[in-house]
Amino acid sequence: MAERLFLSPPHMGGHERKYIDEVFASNYIAPLGAFVDRFERAVCDVTGAPAAAALSSGTAAIHLALRLADVGEGDRVLASTFTFIGSVAPILYQKAEPVFVDSDASWNADPDRVEEAILRERPKAFVLTHLYGQAARVDRIAEICDAHGVTLIEDAAESLGATLHGRQTGRFGRFGIYSFNGNKIITTSGGGMLISDEREAIDHARKLATQAREPAPWYEHTELGYNYRLSNVLAAIGVGQMEVLAERVAKKREIFGWYREALADREEIVWMPEIAGSRGNRWLTTLSLERGDPLRVIDALEAENIEARPLWKPMHRQPLFAGARVYGGAVSDALFASGLCLPSGTGMTRKDVARVASVVKEALQ
Repeated sequence: MAERLFLSPPHMGGHERKYIDEVFASNYIAPLGAFVDRFERAVCDVTGAPAAAALSSGTAAIHLALRLADVGEGDRVLASTFTFIGSVAPILYQKAEPVFVDSDASWNADPDRVEEAILRERPKAFVLTHLYGQAARVDRIAEICDAHGVTLIEDAAESLGATLHGRQTGRFGRFGIYSFNGNKIITTSGGGMLISDEREAIDHARKLATQAREPAPWYEHTELGYNYRLSNVLAAIGVGQMEVLAERVAKKREIFGWYREALADREEIVWMPEIAGSRGNRWLTTLSLERGDPLRVIDALEAENIEARPLWKPMHRQPLFAGARVYGGAVSDALFASGLCLPSGTGMTRKDVARVASVVKEALQ
């Protein structure tokens, strides 16, 4: 059987091993160390954020953002319904109530639904997801949140390197988060980053992420903290990966272009759009089908040793959130029923894309 094509496997850039060797030579293999600082600076340099905290996951970053926004028991928090569970689970960590908002034609959160939900629910925060590496209409959403005193937390876990009007996703709200999970556009194996214009808030996040230890000779604690800091070893990988971020974005976009060309004759395919003024990182090449069964296509690909997946199942359809309020829902429901994600690893060749496209075409006949 032909070599397996994974959905979005890790892709090292060349210097990661060198930096890991430097970590081992220094013996700073656990939090914290020089490479944690370097990784934070690298993310700040790329995004323009004044401050960043390297953490164990993007989910941890969202959790800390909610803590910093003073979200607690009984508070309402809006969230994109068309997203991954990691965007929403931290709301439950804080014993708050999630309220979901549907997508618009961009596949990302509908600003009109957001405004309607804010007026009715009076939430304390909104966790907005930039889906599959594509910028949401975050400029308008940020204005709506600011007008009503709602803290905007941008879940840019999938969209590092994506921009709207030249500004990086993650930089429109009070807080932005990125993920460096093994399948992301760059990876530290597992890790995340919290960014903000507020240096004091990021300093507090670092404290909370290291068990909220007070500056005393002994272990003194006056507030609840977590074990959320990123290790120096993984940060060394991140420093190497940040050096090739621009290359990875360019290659992801090239792969998307190859797919569009190879499947141009399939009129039932609708690709995830890129809104005006934005430049997505095309983390995953995603599509919906106006006719045909995406699960049949996924099964056909798997039979040829090719990994593919459905689009995210909306959070308002998850058993965990049964009974949660949702504003809209039909758009994300339809996308889930009709969509799939194709292999998009940055090690793919044009020949690999042609192999995938051939199976997709056959399955759609």
